[in-house]
Amino acid sequence: MPRRTSLGDAHCAIAQALDVVGDWWTLLIVRDTARGVHRFDELQRELGLSRKVLAERLRLLVDADVLTRVPYQDRPPRHEYRLTPRGRALLPVLIALQDWGDTWVLGEGEMTATTPTQASQEALRVHELLGTRVPELRLGSADGDPRDPVADAAHTVLYCFPGAYARKDAYPPGWSAIPGAPGCTLESCTYRDRLAEFTAAGAAVRGVSTQRPDEQRAFAAKEGLRFPLLSDADLALTAALRLPTFRAAGVSRLKRLTLVVDAERVVRHVQYPVTDVTASVDEALRAVTRLRASGS
Repeated sequence: MPRRTSLGDAHCAIAQALDVVGDWWTLLIVRDTARGVHRFDELQRELGLSRKVLAERLRLLVDADVLTRVPYQDRPPRHEYRLTPRGRALLPVLIALQDWGDTWVLGEGEMTATTPTQASQEALRVHELLGTRVPELRLGSADGDPRDPVADAAHTVLYCFPGAYARKDAYPPGWSAIPGAPGCTLESCTYRDRLAEFTAAGAAVRGVSTQRPDEQRAFAAKEGLRFPLLSDADLALTAALRLPTFRAAGVSRLKRLTLVVDAERVVRHVQYPVTDVTASVDEALRAVTRLRASGS
């Protein structure tokens, strides 16, 4: 397949970036490798591309240092395609496109931190995570050591939230007026107060936001949280699971949702939208208790 004509404007970063990723299949390949789809046959099955076209797109991405080939089998030789640091730097671009599509194509063009109905296309996408696996990745933590969001426990409750701060003046302007944004402190403190019940049910609790680790550390210290808050500031988990986001103060922020993940990294329970945070904690506890009783 002939390569597309170069956009050629040496002084325009947009044109130069589109010369690398301007083909729409290219960004979908980046999307799926971020989701943990790394092998040629898996990518072909996910995307529905011909082998010839997919091979060409992968070659271009490897040449552009967006993907790298990693051997996983010697006889016959087989390779996986993994995102390079340059490729991972495209994840905010994917999330910005997703946010724009959720808001202006699938939604109503309004900034919200939740969806008003489970029947929305965004909510349906989140609920389709049920039965899928969380890929192996590491998120920033308050202690500076990257952590796996899936804990070494029978089940992990991952509650994703827009943002919580140690000081009231640290919140973005207009935060309280964004539907679904307030309530993060209450949610975290409710999990704190009921942590012993989750532990007794064999579940670990992890909070995830796109805030910086230092912001999370200050909030956790102020509220006396006894479980980790993890930073998805690089949007690795957000892109991997295609989690819904919104923009506030120039930052992509996770909409409030809860996942229960088992020890095999399989999503067993999904809550979205979350409009009542204390009821959501109740539901998460019922879910892990039910899963433990069923042996799932």
